[in-house]
Amino acid sequence: MYNSEIDELADAVVRINKRQEAKDFLKNILTPGELEEIVKRLQIIKLLKKGIPQREISKKLDVSIGTITRGSRELKYGAPGFKKII
Repeated sequence: MYNSEIDELADAVVRINKRQEAKDFLKNILTPGELEEIVKRLQIIKLLKKGIPQREISKKLDVSIGTITRGSRELKYGAPGFKKII
């Protein structure tokens, strides 16, 4: 993926200033499955930040431990987006 295309997407997101606009944009740009996966990832990060064990998160959200571990790695070593936004 090219940085200019990521910049273009980020610019589109920054222009959103109302919740309904954000919901509409997400529903337009993502498939229902993609949207569901992103929602789960957000929940994973929130639960990890609360200190909930990975196995408990796995059962609660019906996701694999690998998916949760990826989220945990992003919190620890990834770009600061999760830490700043969530």
